[in-house]
Amino acid sequence: MSSKYPNPWRSPRLHYRAIRPCDKPIFLALTTDPAMYMASTHATLKLPTEQDADENMHQGPPSAGEGNSESLLQAIIWRPHDTPIASLPLEQKEAVLEEMKRVNPAQILDPEYGVAVGHIHSAPSSLHEAHHRTMEIALDILPAYQGKGYGSEAINWALDFGFRRAGLHSVRLRAFGWNKGAIRLYERLGFVVEGREREAVWFEGEWWDSFTLGMLDREWRAREAGKQEEAEFGHMDEEAQFGHVE
Repeated sequence: MSSKYPNPWRSPRLHYRAIRPCDKPIFLALTTDPAMYMASTHATLKLPTEQDADENMHQGPPSAGEGNSESLLQAIIWRPHDTPIASLPLEQKEAVLEEMKRVNPAQILDPEYGVAVGHIHSAPSSLHEAHHRTMEIALDILPAYQGKGYGSEAINWALDFGFRRAGLHSVRLRAFGWNKGAIRLYERLGFVVEGREREAVWFEGEWWDSFTLGMLDREWRAREAGKQEEAEFGHMDEEAQFGHVE
């Protein structure tokens, strides 16, 4: 694909692909992490089951996927292998994967895409609501890959997909009051607090507010234009600093 139209399923450090039946271990890992579970649902904390992983994988119980509701965006997030192995002979490929698994048994590997980092998706919406041109996204990053900027990169990728490719007018997400780090991150990325349900969530013996944050297409385009200007000025600064003097 030419540089004018870059691969839409990649961002600087990550690759994205559709969910496959073989991805159940990823959802089991996400479901069995208590902190992840508590940050992503209003439901009472309970011991995770395979059914929970199945429902997360298919975005709800079996009946939820029927009818006219559909998710605009669902992707597994991958960090590519440091050295490409997809083209290796089968025996060599299996040996490399086996060694990687030995070094870090918790890794979830794909020969082509790399190491699983997490899952990003939009809430299912009815075809009868498509004219609103909005989506609500949610993000789950496996514990081993948190704090490395992958979440920010995946959200920026989803924004680019939503506004540039899907023609959306707005993108929203939700956060709970105790997750102050997530709220700060979303605001740094350009989201604005649009709604606040006071004391809507009972968590660890306290009442907490629930927040809705959003971004409009014109706000995203203004931020992208600002980034472009910064990049151009940075390039000019480099030329000024390193240009030779005659």
